[in-house]
Amino acid sequence: MTDQAYTSVWSDLNQVEFSQGFINAGGYRTRYLHAGDSSKPPLVLLHGITGHAEAYVRNLQAHAEHFDVWAIDFIGHGYSAKPEHPLEIPHYLAQVTGFLDAIGAERASFSGESLGGWVTAKLAQTQPDRVERIVLNTMGGTMANPKVMERLYTLSMDAARDPSWERVRTRLEWLMADPTMVTHDLIRTRQMIFEQPNWLMACEMNMALQDPETRARNMISDDDLRAIQAPTMVLWTTKDPSGPVDEGRRIASLIPNARLAVMENCGHWPQYEDTETFNRLHLGFLLGNTEPKN
Repeated sequence: MTDQAYTSVWSDLNQVEFSQGFINAGGYRTRYLHAGDSSKPPLVLLHGITGHAEAYVRNLQAHAEHFDVWAIDFIGHGYSAKPEHPLEIPHYLAQVTGFLDAIGAERASFSGESLGGWVTAKLAQTQPDRVERIVLNTMGGTMANPKVMERLYTLSMDAARDPSWERVRTRLEWLMADPTMVTHDLIRTRQMIFEQPNWLMACEMNMALQDPETRARNMISDDDLRAIQAPTMVLWTTKDPSGPVDEGRRIASLIPNARLAVMENCGHWPQYEDTETFNRLHLGFLLGNTEPKN
């Protein structure tokens, strides 16, 4: 790894008033990071496959000024419950709607990255009464590229079988346009998750969506996208490893009330890689400001 200024999760959180806890969400023990308070509208942040709530540590402070912010660990991920069955989109939806019920929120805005975007889009399509605004950040669920799926499966399962420093780092580097963004602290944060005794089983379960047959029955169709009525920002990056900007543009063209934002020189974690730009675009949209289309 190239020499760099040392940063850590605490570098991102040491000025943030936040809490960490666990809550029963639809029968699933669910870990969360929370910033803000109930006087503000709720915002739920959803990470990607094999990820965890720390994907959003650089965004909590700015968003908590305007929202009651919750970043959760999906089931089968982080420190949330690890069901012993393949995880498909309806399972994640049950957790998310259960989470809304548990925090007493009838509706919320949602921002999802990768798998989180997939779940967010499906929630907006099927349960529009629970959704205010949505951000689909390099979302999954509209493509089934065998090479991408195989690469993601291999990197994830290799790190699950052997959560060594090098394998966890390699998995994290897949996310970033600049691999030096993968700090030692970020590696150790994820390595501790991968070292859990039940992680190999959990990873096999959350990798279900990389199986072509399973993925096919969970995919988001063009008609599904056309059915989304919530104000939507599709956020894509110029160096996303899962698909080209043209896919983001196509998704935005199908959703009736959508805009496209493109971030330069970022990969699959733009909220972490270029926090200032992400927060500006993200908050601008969520607060109803006008941004020019890319």
